[in-house]
Amino acid sequence: MKPLPLSSNSAQAKQRLAIVALLLTWCTLLIAYWIFRAWDRLAVSMLWNLFLASVPLIWSAAFRSALERKHAFLAGTYFFLWLIFFPNAPYLLTDLIHLGERPNTPLWYLMAVLLFCAGTGTLLGYLSLLDIHTAIQRRWGKTIGWSVVTASLMLCGFGIYVGRFLRWNSWDALTNPLELLKSMAGQFIDAGPFPHPIPVTLIFGIGLIIGYIAMRVLAISPSTE
Repeated sequence: MKPLPLSSNSAQAKQRLAIVALLLTWCTLLIAYWIFRAWDRLAVSMLWNLFLASVPLIWSAAFRSALERKHAFLAGTYFFLWLIFFPNAPYLLTDLIHLGERPNTPLWYLMAVLLFCAGTGTLLGYLSLLDIHTAIQRRWGKTIGWSVVTASLMLCGFGIYVGRFLRWNSWDALTNPLELLKSMAGQFIDAGPFPHPIPVTLIFGIGLIIGYIAMRVLAISPSTE
């Protein structure tokens, strides 16, 4: 399978930026109308989650640039930050758990908001992963590239568990790392009222891997003869 291009020229970069902006704007307008119609804390949190879902794109672009310029320390730092914030993008999938009757909000409208945000978040995550994957593959080859993809998506699955059930966020990895590590380690000993982390990690991790592979395969146009 040939790697997808990195949108290196200005035309491709502008097209990608326009699509990302369109998706974020559409989701933001849907949430803004929800807030206008019925003030709901869930709507505000969805807006915040949407912002966090776009952050990995910033770090992946910075990583790609640093790697191309052979700034190893900066590249490693940006990759670390990307890996921490990466789960925020597909995390929006789990907001579907909120689908249900809410005051002054039609169920169909709530479903539309949750679905559009979940799709947008997942796509933003895959776009950032594509940057990371292609940059690493160009530098170190296919084996390393796909190894990083697989490990990142499995860690992403665990990150979704940590965010949804333990209620930690990416900032805590920087501001309160010891407590975060204790909380995560404790789940493998006694998960308490929450599901065990392994099945959640496997289901989300493997599902995201399949989705990423499907995206790459389907994005490659069939050759015409």
